[in-house]
Formats: sequence, structure tokens, C-alpha cells
Amino acid sequence: MTGETRVVTTRASLRGAYDALPAGTRRAVVPTMGSLHDGHAMLVHEARRLVGPDGHVTVTIFVNPTQFSANEDLARYPRSLEKDVETCAHEGADLVFAPTPDTIYRDAGPGLVTVDPGPLGTVLEGAIRPGHFRGMLTVVHKLLALTGAHHAMFGEKDYQQLVLVRRMVRDLDIGSEIVAVPTVRAKDGLALSSRNAYLSPAERHLALVVPQSIEVGRTIARTGGDAIDVVREVQRFLDEHGVVADYATVTDPELGPAPESGEARLLVAVRVGDVRLIDNDRLDLGALA
Repeated sequence: MTGETRVVTTRASLRGAYDALPAGTRRAVVPTMGSLHDGHAMLVHEARRLVGPDGHVTVTIFVNPTQFSANEDLARYPRSLEKDVETCAHEGADLVFAPTPDTIYRDAGPGLVTVDPGPLGTVLEGAIRPGHFRGMLTVVHKLLALTGAHHAMFGEKDYQQLVLVRRMVRDLDIGSEIVAVPTVRAKDGLALSSRNAYLSPAERHLALVVPQSIEVGRTIARTGGDAIDVVREVQRFLDEHGVVADYATVTDPELGPAPESGEARLLVAVRVGDVRLIDNDRLDLGALA
């Protein structure tokens, strides 16, 4: 259902918008924290394509306080609602839901019931950002419940998030299909992220080491290297360029132990100045190019 993009901020107005839809309308939701870039635009574009001209696309814009720890960047996280709505309209979104924290969490306070991410929420990003995935899964669960969407769009750039959301939907029997959209990159290869705006010009140039390290890993895998070889060479590349890595690891597609051969995932997290950057890509281990 293309046309003017409507902005709503309350639960009642969200319900009213959905109640006005014809019965059987296919609905997709794109959960975001705003500060939309071309990666988000691709999520909206794919949502529009998935549900077709007669379907309905909602973009949620909500900077979720429960997934930020006390020393993270909640206060300075970039916010640009007017520009974000323009992006949503350009990509064919029907509705933007931009609630406040009080709208999402009401008066729950410290007694808020949350979603436990399980052991996978304590490794990789979960080890660096304790509590992050509990907050993320809790708000995603709420947004899926509030929108009742048939499809929810998530980018592969935040791969651990994608895996955890899929697991939550499966384990808690939530009736939404989680649709993965490939990472969108700048022309120079850097994965798009709202936090890229924090990088100085010199840091932005240094950040290119991250996608270059992913290519190093792909090359090692293509030439017959195993997971140990990939991690060793990626870490060596990052060290040579003076980039501090929080981790560089190879896992199976569900973030379990790396297989000896076949499909795997290379995940890298680094610090460039005060900015954390994450990236990942698929590897095919044990098969010569």
C-alpha cells in the first residue's frame, strides 16, 4: 500500500492504523533505532518488495535504552527523525512507528519482564556488552507483538543479533518470519552503520582495515585454509595495521563451533578510536577455489 508515509507514536494510533487495513493484508516490519542509512533503506525496500503493492510496511524508529549499558552512547546516539521519515517514504513504507520509552515500557521499571538470550547472549558481542542482547530481544519481542507483522527484516551486518532473533522467534513460537538482508557496504567496502558518523576522516580511512580483514579471511578459506588458519591470518592483518580487535573468530552459521569444512561465518569486532565496528561474512571452508 504505497502513498504518503504516516507517522504514529502511540499504541492506540498503531492499532488504529492496522485496524483500518483490509482483512488479510500482509504486513512487514523493519525495526530500527533511526539515523537511517542506505542499509536501512535496503531493509525497507526489501520489505516493500516482499509484501508487494497491496501489503503494508511499518518502520519502527526507537532508540532502545535497555540495550545500552551505563558507559555506552545512549545520550549521543544519532537521532534524525524528519530525515528518517523521508527515507522511509522514498522506499515505500506506509507507516513509521516512533514511540517514546514510556510508550514501549510503560511503568514497568525495575520489575520489567525481559527475554533471556541464553548462552549465546553471553559470547562475542554479549561478552563485550553485558545485557545488550537481553534488552535487544525484549524490545524486538515487544515490537513484533505490537505490530503483529508477518515478516520482520534484519540485516546480516549485525549477525549475532540476527541469529538470536531467529532463535527467539523459534523457541517462543512467535508467528513472524525473520527475513535476513545482506550487509550493505559503502563503495570502499566499509559496512554501513549509524555509528560510522562518529569516525573522524583519519579513523574512517583506518576503518577500511575491517572489510579488508574479512577479505583476507575469505582468501585463506578459498585456498584451503581451515578456521584456525583464517583466524590467525585475520588477526595478523589487524595487528599489522595497528587495529585493536575485540575478537576475530570463525563459527558455524548458528554461531556454534567452527566446522572442519563447509559453510562457516567469520566475525570481526574492532575498536577504531572510540568507535566499535563489527563485520562478518560467510566462508566456505575446506574447498579450494
